[in-house]
Amino acid sequence: MTKTKAEYIWLDGHQPTQKLRSKTKIINGSIENLKDFPTWGFDGSSTNQAEGKDSDCMLKPVYYTPDPIRGENSFLIMCEVLNPDGSKHSTNSRANLVKVSKKYKNEVAWFGIEQEYTLFQGRSPLGWPEGGYPAPQGPFYCGVGADEVFGRDIVEEHLELCIEAGLEISGINAEVMPGQWEYQIGPLDPLESADQIWISRWLLYRISEEFGVSATLHPKPVKGDWNGAGAHTNFSTKAMRSPGGLEVIKKTCEKLNKKHNEHIAVYGAHNEERLTGLHETCSIKEFQYGVSDRGASIRIPMQTSNDGYGYLEDRRPSANMDPYKVCYALLKTSCEK
Repeated sequence: MTKTKAEYIWLDGHQPTQKLRSKTKIINGSIENLKDFPTWGFDGSSTNQAEGKDSDCMLKPVYYTPDPIRGENSFLIMCEVLNPDGSKHSTNSRANLVKVSKKYKNEVAWFGIEQEYTLFQGRSPLGWPEGGYPAPQGPFYCGVGADEVFGRDIVEEHLELCIEAGLEISGINAEVMPGQWEYQIGPLDPLESADQIWISRWLLYRISEEFGVSATLHPKPVKGDWNGAGAHTNFSTKAMRSPGGLEVIKKTCEKLNKKHNEHIAVYGAHNEERLTGLHETCSIKEFQYGVSDRGASIRIPMQTSNDGYGYLEDRRPSANMDPYKVCYALLKTSCEK
């Protein structure tokens, strides 16, 4: 009989930023669809999601991809966490996105998320001299050469794994700070975009293990005159992508302005360290939007402005943001009448 390896992945209850957890289930037989993965359980008292006297939590499979690390008859399964009675657990942010996605399904929303991250070896970013600093940032963005780029072997391996898993990864590049990189997922619908970001993060952490390196999503991994790490979120609706959509985008920016503080509250912990008004950011205390402006809260791309339709880029989410919460906030604010 075929043995299928299923890696169940979920978000724990760690605060202020939830962490990924996973464990393996061996299933007798082959897999045809999502329903073939049974619900499972875990010890919530060990993940900040339950007390020891009543510790069982439920894992409900909601999305799956082939597991490119283990190979044949192996899968990665994104799960929602439920209470023992099947109700939504308080740490389950995906369930809220499911509801708002259904409510605004006719808007045909697309998301493309740019995930920045920093590779660390020990207490220093990869490639940094021990106890010191590299040359000032400038030559490292999209750089090439052993003196300017660090960790490319990990990055290339991660790219291949994402492709093999069937994720909609659309690019990679070295970032402004040495040891810092970015990849992009999308454009996809809200749920697929968020699910794939979480699975891509799991793959990043998992493959980094094999190199003795850790990948961090902290929005300001190094204090001082260095770029932080974000998760710029590109967003559009069908109306924005249609002729005349630029006016819809501008009206959406005005809506986002009114809800700025509500969005910042769910755009990632420690984001105030990154959104200072320096290093290609707008101050966390302000809201601005503009064409081609990387110092704004919302950038309207040049092509969108020239065409008169397209998408907007929300530059406020930090690298450690929960994509379920960010997609929820953008969809709800943009589509509410």
